[in-house]
Amino acid sequence: MAADTHAHEHPGAISPAKRLKMNRVGLWLFLLSETFLFGGILVSRFYLWGATRPELNQNLGLAVTLILLISSYFMYRAETAIKHDDRGDFLRSISVTIILGILFVAGVVGLEWQEAPIKPFTGGEFGIYGDIFFFMTGMHAFHVVTGVILLMIVAYRGYKGHLSSENFWPAEAAAIYWHFVDVVWVFFFPALYLMGSVVGPGH
Repeated sequence: MAADTHAHEHPGAISPAKRLKMNRVGLWLFLLSETFLFGGILVSRFYLWGATRPELNQNLGLAVTLILLISSYFMYRAETAIKHDDRGDFLRSISVTIILGILFVAGVVGLEWQEAPIKPFTGGEFGIYGDIFFFMTGMHAFHVVTGVILLMIVAYRGYKGHLSSENFWPAEAAAIYWHFVDVVWVFFFPALYLMGSVVGPGH
């Protein structure tokens, strides 16, 4: 029987533990490349703006930051819940995370972009402020949107019963990505809203 069993084993089969390890390494390598991307964008802000910044709505900036930080808490709850086979709490927590992510994008793109006193690609003395601001917030909002889509897929899989304490990698991967995007904004927020003296057409 043992010989017959080995005869049916795939010679190139990868154990679940090894596959999980490979998945984790692959994800962290991807996030490392993303770190270089966002790091370069952040360096561009300081190189082009120096010790100055445009006048932005700090209350709105703080509000969307708090929304994103709270979403990380609920994403952590969702990940922990599925690892303990609590599908109800998983679905509730990941749903709240998705809603908060959408609110963040709405706050940045729907509100801040509309009322910011600067515009991109306008040229002139203050055009560079608009270029950097919209590039930084736009690139980050794009990653939040992709994260929301990923969370929706993971939530659907959890709803269908495809996730459990034995198969939680999709939720873990989504949580790591979401926390990474949140950490990026923790650096972007002070760079955009707090650091440097205010300059602009009215100053």
